[in-house]
Amino acid sequence: MIEIASWNVNSIRARLEQVAAWLETYQPDVLLLQELKGTEFPADVFKNLGYESVAVTQKAYNGVAILSRHPIETISRTLAGDEKDSHSRFLEVMIGGLRVVNIYLPNGNPKGSDNFAYKLAWMDRLHRQLKIWEKKDPPTLIGGDFNVIPEDIDCHKPSSWIRDALFQPEPRAKYRSLLNLGYIDAFRSLHPDLKGQFTFWDYFRQAFQHNRGIRIDHFLLSPSLGERLISCEIDRGPRAQIKPSDHTPIIVKLR
Repeated sequence: MIEIASWNVNSIRARLEQVAAWLETYQPDVLLLQELKGTEFPADVFKNLGYESVAVTQKAYNGVAILSRHPIETISRTLAGDEKDSHSRFLEVMIGGLRVVNIYLPNGNPKGSDNFAYKLAWMDRLHRQLKIWEKKDPPTLIGGDFNVIPEDIDCHKPSSWIRDALFQPEPRAKYRSLLNLGYIDAFRSLHPDLKGQFTFWDYFRQAFQHNRGIRIDHFLLSPSLGERLISCEIDRGPRAQIKPSDHTPIIVKLR
């Protein structure tokens, strides 16, 4: 069995102690981190905990990293399709015969803006890449912060998000197009009707305390990998800590 977690930490510098403590407690095989927000990545800290790491960083914004107890082979640090895209949002590696991809998909707000157009174009590039991966080995897992609320069940109150880029018809349709390629939303495939399951809660208006959240952190599995799916769960514990990230980890287990 292999256990892989994903967590948007909203600054690794601010959340390093929390991440290290969580790793020591839960000890997943692999951890995907998003929104590092800085050029410095504390690889030595994670090495002391038994994890190799690869990071793609950017000053003050974005940034993704993959930690692993097993050897990592870096394949690509950029999503194909736009040589001018300088954002650190993508990392593809091989771990034990498994393609592991970490993404931090653009937020896109406000809708109708250049940011929104960039989000949609990025999703088109991702679709093209997933289409290529789906047709050949090795099995592929794509995890991270997708910044997409796939369905109404994935938010506390749809009317509260109706104007947000995460909830617009266009990105939701593009997310479904990834599933139409054959990829499996690990969490929803196991919990098709389960409500109130979120990975993000705003810092304002006691959103976490009242469970007014959204599910935007996902794992997509290629068809052959979907057959190996054991479980996919959300760990709310880190979001309840003092000065937490506004996201919380999601964990998938595979045979």
